[in-house]
Amino acid sequence: MSRILPLRLTDVSFAAGGRTIIDRVSVELAQGPSTIVLGANGAGKSVLMRLMHGLLAPSGGSVTWLGLNAARAARLQAMVFQRPVMLRRSAFANIVYALALAEVRKPERETLAWEALDSVGLASLAHRPARVLSGGEQQRLALARAWALHPEVLFLDEPTASLDPRATREIESVIRAFDAAGTKIVMATHNLGQARRLGDEVLFVHEGRIAELSPIDEFFAQPRSPEAAAFIKGESPWA
Repeated sequence: MSRILPLRLTDVSFAAGGRTIIDRVSVELAQGPSTIVLGANGAGKSVLMRLMHGLLAPSGGSVTWLGLNAARAARLQAMVFQRPVMLRRSAFANIVYALALAEVRKPERETLAWEALDSVGLASLAHRPARVLSGGEQQRLALARAWALHPEVLFLDEPTASLDPRATREIESVIRAFDAAGTKIVMATHNLGQARRLGDEVLFVHEGRIAELSPIDEFFAQPRSPEAAAFIKGESPWA
């Protein structure tokens, strides 16, 4: 049973530079289904995920995790970005450092780091400097850092956007492993094929608001909003 889900956003807004990016969003994400966040460029997907994760504070409204405070919930979730930040140290040391920040007991850190590297197929590169790894390897390392923390929720912001097809398949395999282990996946992507492969439901964002939250098959077969229908067809939502 989840300790932090459901995640509830209630009338959440976020403004920056005099512009409203997220506009009075209310939604609840439950344990279980993998949620794919879709929307046109500039719709607010990345900002919405950062608000959910706690990297940004809303200008209005509230983000709550089963009544837990933000600090406690933060230790039970993780986020991986399109361009992961690699520290100037080995792949192995990157994971150990993340575990130290999460206040994992020192005797457990190395064991968890090796398990995480093995889970993403990077054990043989453990002592290689993280910053010389390929783009796909760095993304797998970022996922390994998350894996080591055993998060209940994993946010993924366009994790394969800059990768070639082979690296994309490798990342998708790791994401499926997270899902199979019981981690709630919330992932933004522009790849509709990837959304179909990895998602159970779609959260469609349009101009800072949620246009719909639908099961994946229903979303693609019968989108509820004209903006979603246009997006699926590859048309501009304002056309």
